[in-house]
Amino acid sequence: MNWQFIENYLPLYQKATVLTVRIGFMGIAAAILIGLVCTIVQYYKVPFLRTVVSAYIEVSRNTPLLIQLFFIYYGLPKIGIRTDADVCGIAGLAFLGGSYMAEAFRSGIEAVPNSQEESAYSLGLSKVQTMRYVVLPQAFAISVPAFMANVIFLLKETSVFSAISLMDLMFTAKDLIGLYYKTTESLFLLVVFYLLILLPVSILGSFLERRLRYAGFGT
Repeated sequence: MNWQFIENYLPLYQKATVLTVRIGFMGIAAAILIGLVCTIVQYYKVPFLRTVVSAYIEVSRNTPLLIQLFFIYYGLPKIGIRTDADVCGIAGLAFLGGSYMAEAFRSGIEAVPNSQEESAYSLGLSKVQTMRYVVLPQAFAISVPAFMANVIFLLKETSVFSAISLMDLMFTAKDLIGLYYKTTESLFLLVVFYLLILLPVSILGSFLERRLRYAGFGT
């Protein structure tokens, strides 16, 4: 192990980590929003939109992120829609993650007893108030394990961003291996920095799951 090489290129990995985290969490935030909208459309069985959402979920979940990124980055410019690599990465992650988040939220909402909704209506709450104050808090508590699993999955999927020339962690590792043939050192740094990103998220997910379970939300 060449520790001098690791010390020299540590700042490069730090810069790549900032880019990976920034694009990853922006894409996840957009995916959460898309997932919530899709879940509400499916829950209330909105005509036509429900069919569109179902088709989107099937297409998104059954195509690789790499293919989706290629379509956005190389395909859309053919019809005049151009994006830079950062926007493409966020859009691709949002497109893929939205379907997974929608399914996670849908399973949580369906697990909330109908009596909860009926009780809210009997107290005079509107549909919007019932969804906001009664259904969604319980659904989120139930969905936490699936939700956090999706967050970790999407953060790991950022490793394919190197295919569209984003200077993320994977691109940095591949670049250094190609230039200096320091495979062991480059991959060691890659693993370390991915662990630094993902371990705190995993620990946070476990903490939230325990707190919500002990509090009894959703039961």
